[in-house]
Amino acid sequence: MGKVQVYQEPDRETRVQIQESVRGKDVFIIQTVSKDVNTTIMELLIMVYACKTSCAKSIIGVIPYFPYSKQCKMRKRGSIVSKLLASMMCKAGLTHLITMDLHQKEIQGFFNIPVDNLRASPFLLQYIQEEIPDYRNAVIVAKSPASAKRAQSFAERLRLGIAVIHGEAQDAESDLVDGRHSPPMVRSAAAIHPSLEIPMLIPKEKPPITVVGDVGGRTAVIVDDIIDDVDSFLAAAETLKERGAYKIFVMATHGLLSSDAPRLIEESAIDEVVVTNTIPHEIQKLQCPKIKTVDISMILSEAIRRIHNGESMSYLFRNIGLDD
Repeated sequence: MGKVQVYQEPDRETRVQIQESVRGKDVFIIQTVSKDVNTTIMELLIMVYACKTSCAKSIIGVIPYFPYSKQCKMRKRGSIVSKLLASMMCKAGLTHLITMDLHQKEIQGFFNIPVDNLRASPFLLQYIQEEIPDYRNAVIVAKSPASAKRAQSFAERLRLGIAVIHGEAQDAESDLVDGRHSPPMVRSAAAIHPSLEIPMLIPKEKPPITVVGDVGGRTAVIVDDIIDDVDSFLAAAETLKERGAYKIFVMATHGLLSSDAPRLIEESAIDEVVVTNTIPHEIQKLQCPKIKTVDISMILSEAIRRIHNGESMSYLFRNIGLDD
């Protein structure tokens, strides 16, 4: 382990000092995301650039949770921030990235360097098999149609049934907030030729909340990649309870658990929330005993070992299909 000093000046500027030679060496920078995500990013960029200017042979970033990954689509007049962050990392000198369960796999295309997007699902599947009593009577639940593909992957590997909650408001994925509604909605003679009629899409009308699949008397396991704002999970849990679910578990890779999430989970119908340690959440666990942690450090350490020794990474991606 190399020696480096990272601190903030009185004016809150980040300063990094590499305290031993990295010339000609493979440097692995492990950076987890704290609550102050912008400071975390600056620390990483400055550290990468410091290693680059110190003539490191290669600089590999190990970032279990890639920040700003939820901002990977154009939203009206916004920007694709994860693309900006990827460009900044490459420009700073990063030569390889190891991460886990990107919010969208297409984010890998934002980089012009190799990206290894590892999966936490084997660890979560093992937890289901070993820690959930009578898991054979469980059903895998997608809290929205958008997460149905992930739920299907879990269900097929565990040989379980699947249920999908349909009708829940999906503000983050709605067409109303992306670039397709950025042109003016009013037809003006100056913009459109009088003889040209452009058909308009019929507005979407959200149906009443329904559960596609049988959850009555069974253990419901809701799966997703990120749990941050827990309102959608709480609403899903209430819906499942109304449909007769016996117990409700939530499984996610990244447990951001911001704001009042621990308190809301403790007071909810959810029996247990299981997340990995890609993000530190010790404080949240003290606030809510329902939160459990699955350790994924083993796969990260094996990835580091293989890259350093020039070995193939395919072993870590065995049995992973294009849709996983």
